[in-house]
Amino acid sequence: MADAMAGPTEEPLPSSRPGPEGADITVLVVDDEASNLASLEKIFQREGMRVFTADGAKAALELVRRHRVQVVLTDLMMPGTSGAELLRALKEVSPDTEVVLMTAYGTVETAVQAMRDGAYDFVEKPLKRMTIVKSVRKAAERQSLVAENRSLKREIKLLTNREIVGQSPALRRVLDVATQAAPSSATVLILGESGTGKELIARYIHSKSARASGPFVAVNCAAIPESILEAELFGHERGAFTGAIAKREGRFARARGGTLFLDEIGELSPAVQVKILRVLQEGEYEPVGGHTVKADARIVAATNRDLVSEVEAGRFREDLYYRLNVIAVTAPPLRARREDIPLLVDHFLGVYCTKNGRARLAIPSDSLRKLMDYSWPGNVRELENVVERAAVLCRAEALTLSDLPDAVANALPRPPSELTFAIGTPLSEVEQRMIRDTLSHTSGDKTLAAQLLGISTRTIYRKLGENE
Repeated sequence: MADAMAGPTEEPLPSSRPGPEGADITVLVVDDEASNLASLEKIFQREGMRVFTADGAKAALELVRRHRVQVVLTDLMMPGTSGAELLRALKEVSPDTEVVLMTAYGTVETAVQAMRDGAYDFVEKPLKRMTIVKSVRKAAERQSLVAENRSLKREIKLLTNREIVGQSPALRRVLDVATQAAPSSATVLILGESGTGKELIARYIHSKSARASGPFVAVNCAAIPESILEAELFGHERGAFTGAIAKREGRFARARGGTLFLDEIGELSPAVQVKILRVLQEGEYEPVGGHTVKADARIVAATNRDLVSEVEAGRFREDLYYRLNVIAVTAPPLRARREDIPLLVDHFLGVYCTKNGRARLAIPSDSLRKLMDYSWPGNVRELENVVERAAVLCRAEALTLSDLPDAVANALPRPPSELTFAIGTPLSEVEQRMIRDTLSHTSGDKTLAAQLLGISTRTIYRKLGENE
């Protein structure tokens, strides 16, 4: 968009000749104004960088898929898909690529939101040549570091074989339903708050299914703009739209013979809801600009929204809801499975101490008690972040309260909770819940739990062992 004379000013740089600083940098410039594209392309070429240009979001995403792009420099105000929407889509398609936004309508609020969405930098028009080149170079440096870090994280994941950790009754009930549902071809809807491990449950279902040898393909429906999501899910033919220079398979095709996990499905637009409904009803779909294709992917969906309320409000199709809700499981919040916190802490300490090349840290009872007392609004994801932070910042051989965030370290002790049981609950399950909830209250102290229950410590070990 031609806003405020957007072209860069010709300001001298310390070095404007091709050299080693820009030799290994690939930048993609996205702007709907041809004059701005030409001007920026010339500047970056003079710096020795490899430059691609695109006049819109679709063409930009195609280039990112086909080439290794380190930095995307995109206009914020463009017709159709905005730069902010493109930023979110890029982070879904190519998480390692850094994004710099440029606009003549810069505000503090816009800048802050862009940074939250993953932008590296935010520059205002009219652009200054020195400023924009410096920003792209710094973004490229960060991209290299982030890519290296992601590679190390992938190695750690392979070593630790990420799994569902916990033995609480609430978690076991969910896994029991998931285990029963897995061998079938039924669609599964996973409900629950953010951070409760919905994708882990989806992967668990896939691993126990007849499609386990096939691919598991995950799509975050909230991260991709509506104008791009259709092509991302169903693919497109060559020439289907500007920038579609080659045929490309969508996520449904990539999940052929396996499982397609549609995360945040409550965010789908009405238009895309119709197309997903057709897949579930007819088992087929049409790539953008193409002909009907048979779908061969089991769908597992997840959402943190109340879909019943969304249906009542007219934002989610009732027929699609019933097609998705063949088998529903709800991932329990961490506050409903506090007895799993010691197991999760131990697991995450093992992961992040290994990742950071340090000896396994101990967890004193007072620190563990605070972790048990905290309410964990961010659930397991928040707990994992807290343990990782502590594993990095801890200077001793054990985690102290000073290594925990203030909100956790200052958490108020929880009062003893009451237990209720439905009539007909087996006595063995009543005993198990009483013992585990008491242990949760005593932060795992079996001697204190035995005193509270009026039994011996040996009885606790025996009763817990019976359920292993």
